[in-house]
Amino acid sequence: MNDQYQANDFGRVAVLLGGNSAEREVSLRSGKAVLQSLKRQSVDAIGFDPAESQLTDLIKEKVDRVIIMLHGRGGEDGTVQGALEWLGIPYTGSGVLGSALSMDKIRSKQIWESRGLPTAKYQIADKTGFEAGSCGAIMEKLGNKVMVKPAREGSSIGMAKVTSAKQLETAIQDAFKYDNQVLLEQFIDGPEFTVSLIQGRALPSIRMSTPHTFYDYAAKYHDDTTEYFCPSGLSDKQEAELAQLATDAFYALSGRGWGRVDIMQDNAGRFCLLESNTVPGMTEKSLVPKAARVAGIEFDALTRAILETSMPDVLAEQE
Repeated sequence: MNDQYQANDFGRVAVLLGGNSAEREVSLRSGKAVLQSLKRQSVDAIGFDPAESQLTDLIKEKVDRVIIMLHGRGGEDGTVQGALEWLGIPYTGSGVLGSALSMDKIRSKQIWESRGLPTAKYQIADKTGFEAGSCGAIMEKLGNKVMVKPAREGSSIGMAKVTSAKQLETAIQDAFKYDNQVLLEQFIDGPEFTVSLIQGRALPSIRMSTPHTFYDYAAKYHDDTTEYFCPSGLSDKQEAELAQLATDAFYALSGRGWGRVDIMQDNAGRFCLLESNTVPGMTEKSLVPKAARVAGIEFDALTRAILETSMPDVLAEQE
């Protein structure tokens, strides 16, 4: 975090929120929380919903920079980043490549594999060539417990845990409603962790516990039975290992500025990468603010640090 900036150094800031993705409602909540925070800090900030206005209106609004709070497709996949590049408007977080790679769970795993980073065994189901008769062999290869995930959705949308070939077939067909490619991933029995990153710093890990079958959309945003542990209960050595793994994974995908990496730990204590998030949630239930608070960074300081990732000198440090 950089203390050299005053509120007026940021100029006029647009908080991009809402959008047209399946995560619109969460994005609206994240964006409104960030907008209120920036206003408390006397930043000249406005809310801007691309579902209701053309991006070129940012020019008419005389916006100097953008803080992206669009989750999912259109906001987290490189699309809006490319448009802002074309408009010449600085923005927070990862660029076009880092956003696109991180949004795609299949490409993420392929890159991590090529870098020797640990991730669970997987198969790919393609809508154009999927054969239901292959489900039995897939289940056997992946250990008979499989997570089904649309390749390019967030917030656990379209995901399912299956334990039979019939369930797998149904879950794949359901996931095809969201994406033409579906990731079939070996289910890992063990605790789930997440590590938030801000300006190159890894924040304390959070361990999630839910009575749901897995940490799904309801567990993330609606269910009060989900528990969050930060500190997560790891030893200092394990915490350092997890922080380094998350950092390596994030930058392997050309991540930049800020983000969050989700990780499972198997029964043998080994960590396995799940996915990288380049525009994590910033709602009252979100994980990045929880970890920041434990690190001594209150919400306003966190939003300020995220906004700083649009500044040239902070950006240069992340290249």
